[in-house]
Amino acid sequence: MLEIKDLKVNIDNKEILKGLNLNIKKGEVHVLMGQNGAGKSTLVKTISDHYDCEVTEGEITYKDKNLLDLSVSDRANEGIFMSFQNPVEVPGVNNSYFLKTALNEKRKYLGEKELDAMDFLKLTKEELGKFDIDKKLLQRDLNDGFSGGEKKRNELIQLLLLKPDLIMLDEIDSGLDVDAIKTVAKVINALLDGNRSILMITHYDKLLSQIKPDFVHVMKNGKIVKTGDYSLALEIDSKGYEIIGKEDETNELKK
Repeated sequence: MLEIKDLKVNIDNKEILKGLNLNIKKGEVHVLMGQNGAGKSTLVKTISDHYDCEVTEGEITYKDKNLLDLSVSDRANEGIFMSFQNPVEVPGVNNSYFLKTALNEKRKYLGEKELDAMDFLKLTKEELGKFDIDKKLLQRDLNDGFSGGEKKRNELIQLLLLKPDLIMLDEIDSGLDVDAIKTVAKVINALLDGNRSILMITHYDKLLSQIKPDFVHVMKNGKIVKTGDYSLALEIDSKGYEIIGKEDETNELKK
């Protein structure tokens, strides 16, 4: 689904990603871990075409297309979704109207029939009812005055309606209580049908224990320096990131 080769990215003329490589297949769950400043958020922002990120070298192929040739809107309509750490508040834009517009833009892009107001309301009622998510969020302005937990639940609503193919979650579990994390995990697991893939950033095992990753990648200084399975996340949770540095030093001595 996604192949990244030798990716280098600058933010404010400072190189953040320094030749990163990553390959994600259909149905796989990948987790990015690493200390703050390692480049995790920069990677997912680059994939979604955030204006801060300047690609200076490398390739990103998504569904056999050159992703770097696609606009931010086309990337979204092609099935790329990003959940931000702190979603922007947009006063004056009704949440339901925003979601209906986004969904219909994607349907139009894919050559599908757009939904009218009644069909949209029926769809939201069905999807939110599966996970007991409060529909009152739809009546408010987009993220305006939302608590941290409400913003995260609103992004779950977006996921359920848009049903993206590549789901990127940037610390969606940050600041959530146990019950909220269970809801996040329930939604994500329901979307994993063998065709959708996940690229998730987290520092904690609470969410990973419920969404078992296929691959765990540790980033350091703008590159992926170690890849493993779920046991790597448990090791980091127990011993911290210092163990990665010690392994690097040991490998250098062996050379």
